Amino acid sequence: MRLKGIRIGFALTGSHCTLDEVMPRIQELVDQGAEVLPIVSYAVDTMDTRFGTVQKWRDLLKQITGKEPINSISGAEPVGPDKLVDVVVIAPCTGNTMAKLANGITDTPVLMAAKAHLRNQRPVVLAISTNDGLGINAKNLGLLLNTKNVYMVPFGQDSPTGKPNSLKSRMDLIIDTIEQALQGKQIQPILVQP
Repeated sequence: MRLKGIRIGFALTGSHCTLDEVMPRIQELVDQGAEVLPIVSYAVDTMDTRFGTVQKWRDLLKQITGKEPINSISGAEPVGPDKLVDVVVIAPCTGNTMAKLANGITDTPVLMAAKAHLRNQRPVVLAISTNDGLGINAKNLGLLLNTKNVYMVPFGQDSPTGKPNSLKSRMDLIIDTIEQALQGKQIQPILVQP
């Protein structure tokens, strides 16, 4: 088991169209021996969408991890001082979350978990899914690419002709990225076809 004994804070943000793709990755982490602590943004915790209901995502997270998701800032705050996890993964990581993280804004459970974890100089892995990664959010992506202890799941343009600013990580590379991040390394290549 590749991740036996590794504690992972797995945070989901509101790229609702990507949640179905991410859930099997959480199952893979558990199957590889990781202990997964689920964390959800307010968008995931409060918005029913055409991609699924709040209850669907809560139930699935609990079924896979055996834990209720953290859904409040106060619930996420102990991630840092209590060193609850070895790595925090944000997948999907929206442009909104990426921008706030790059600018030090902590107004959701996911951002609190990331900030609390980074203060201990521990790795945070981002699997981006954003329609404006090559638009207005490009500057925030650039900041995060150069931020110590922040690692990117390889990404690329998911629809160059239809949505030329859109970027999406290869969710199938989350485990490989985690393994490298735990060694202080950025997986390469970082730019790939999604």
